[in-house]
Amino acid sequence: MVASAPADASLLPMSHISLVTGGAGFIGSHLCEKLLDQGDHVICVDNFFTGRRKNIQHLLENRSFELIRHDITDPIKLEVDRIYNMACPASPVHYQFNPIKTMKTSVLGTMNLLGLAKRTGARLLQASTSEVYGDPEVHPQPESYRGNVNPIGIRACYDEGKRAAETLCFDYHRMHDVDIRVIRIFNTYGPRMDPADGRVVSNFIVQALKGEDITIYGDGTQTRSFCYVDDLVNGILSFMRAEDETGPLNLGNDGEFTVQQLAEEVVRLTGSESRIVYQPLPQDDPTRRKPDLSLARKVINYEISVPLKEGLKKTIEYFRHL
Repeated sequence: MVASAPADASLLPMSHISLVTGGAGFIGSHLCEKLLDQGDHVICVDNFFTGRRKNIQHLLENRSFELIRHDITDPIKLEVDRIYNMACPASPVHYQFNPIKTMKTSVLGTMNLLGLAKRTGARLLQASTSEVYGDPEVHPQPESYRGNVNPIGIRACYDEGKRAAETLCFDYHRMHDVDIRVIRIFNTYGPRMDPADGRVVSNFIVQALKGEDITIYGDGTQTRSFCYVDDLVNGILSFMRAEDETGPLNLGNDGEFTVQQLAEEVVRLTGSESRIVYQPLPQDDPTRRKPDLSLARKVINYEISVPLKEGLKKTIEYFRHL
């Protein structure tokens, strides 16, 4: 047998020591997996408030993977050259459970990681959110839009916490030359979502598979743009490799669907006989949400590869096996 020639080392991605906070969460666990695939040594930090050990169970035997149980509101000393800050409860059910803790995670946690980045010279990616736009008066939402956020509402702990975290990132960048990347994540779904997290995709799928009524809050005409997790993670990795860029950068899917359309598609794909019922819309729940992806397409050639129907099929299959 003739051995194949080794790949050109110059074409391979440089491996890093990567810290992923919130690494046992839904998006964080997929990110850990992809980083290992590209040859990084990955340190996963999670306090397991919303993260789940089973999300990263299959990675524990990998010698390039470490798991540390830690809350980032307390400082941590590690030697790393890449930091991905994914730590923070991201669904209303979880971030409203302890709003003060949510704010601390965004503000104190981000400050601690920026301090770590300053000391080690690491590049830091901050996972911000489309929630910084609040209930937007501009559609679709470009990065230049400053938002319409209620600073004293029940969602403010998350919305304003993430806005403050962005402020900290740019102040550390301006004052201490910390190498930052700020992304704004729009609605993301896929395998490893928590069935009880209260997000619309997981709610609808779980209710449909159980044959329960599917609950729409509001009249169903409010819109969302749903991004499959693989597309998001690919965008994160591409942006982390980009030089001389800081963001903020929208990442998501700019296909727009009403919540009613999503519910009907989930019923169809699951073969469920669930009825669709309606409840009042919660306070400050946005009526339209869609990213302007012009900058992402320009900076990292960002494109979506998984359409909603295909992504829902994969997600439904995951929930069937839980």
